[in-house]
Amino acid sequence: MKSLKLFKHFGARLFLTAVFLLSFAAGFTSPVAAAPEASIGAVYTLTNAASGNEVLVYDRSADGSLSFQGSYSIGGLGSGTGLGSQSAVILSKNNQWLFAVNAGSNEISVFAVTANGLEVVDVVDSGGVLPVSLTNYKDWLYVLNAGESGNISGFSIEQDGSLSPLAGSTQPVSNGGVGAAPGLAQISFSSDGSTLVVTEKTTNLIDTYQVEDGLAGAPVTQLSSGAVPFGFAFDRHGHAIVSEASGAVSSYEIDGNEFNVISPSVATTQVAACWIAISKNGKFAYTTNAGSGSISSFRIGADGSLTLLNATAALTGAGSSPIDMAFSINGQYLYVLAGGAHTINIFQMGADGSLAAAGSVSVPVGAVGLAAH
Repeated sequence: MKSLKLFKHFGARLFLTAVFLLSFAAGFTSPVAAAPEASIGAVYTLTNAASGNEVLVYDRSADGSLSFQGSYSIGGLGSGTGLGSQSAVILSKNNQWLFAVNAGSNEISVFAVTANGLEVVDVVDSGGVLPVSLTNYKDWLYVLNAGESGNISGFSIEQDGSLSPLAGSTQPVSNGGVGAAPGLAQISFSSDGSTLVVTEKTTNLIDTYQVEDGLAGAPVTQLSSGAVPFGFAFDRHGHAIVSEASGAVSSYEIDGNEFNVISPSVATTQVAACWIAISKNGKFAYTTNAGSGSISSFRIGADGSLTLLNATAALTGAGSSPIDMAFSINGQYLYVLAGGAHTINIFQMGADGSLAAAGSVSVPVGAVGLAAH
């Protein structure tokens, strides 16, 4: 019996030694020594090139750093110029689908988000001219078309990610479909999906549309608290936090088709506050100040009230023209697309809402839109 135990012991050791030698001969290296820091997420932006639009993918590591993963043809054309909008590229809530505008060919593209990158699922007509902004709630996708007279149009998202137009969903903006579009900036569903909201830069109006079974009703317009309403986002209590390119941020309570002002035009003291992002914990709002090369931070009260926290919470540099922003899914990192510097800047958010610079990566000239997970 003792001899049998010894045989088994040394036999096992010989077997393991043989496996090791065979692995070594085949070029095996220790996973601990060889594997780079694993990607735990990604950041996406659009080239918006008129010669052929592409989605650029940057892998995100645990420390917030980005590395270029690849470029993917979007199946349509960009505009070749800035879109002046928020949410040109978005992710579905479960990060299964990526939606992007083709502003130059009046289309929307859908990608499946996979472990190996992106796969094109569908390319459809946007239902208008110059699509600039997208929003998703459950199985509905709406687009804001900023060309000609402007409109919004809706789609049903099928199980395979393809899009089917929603009959009767196309609605005009404040002009009733007559004349030129009034400088449209963004479309978004409210937190509960019952209302669609659109900002108009040149009329200082905010349009709301009641949604029933995925279909948007006729627009109801109200005057923005301040001049040039632009980007916006909803906090965890459903309040709308809206940037004003005149240099301020306002907050609103949504009640049906009405916007009731909570905090009117809290000044950033900076120039051209255009894009908005809200921290994952819902406590802080940030605006990029395209004319100042800075980011301002605000504290959000439980009632939606706003308090300026730091006018220059972060700097992206003179002439950098920061535009789109997106938070990582864990809320620890804020990514900022600097259109003038052609970079994505990385900032780590502190518990107090502060931002600490954590590097940057280069992007092509003309890149627009930003999404992250």
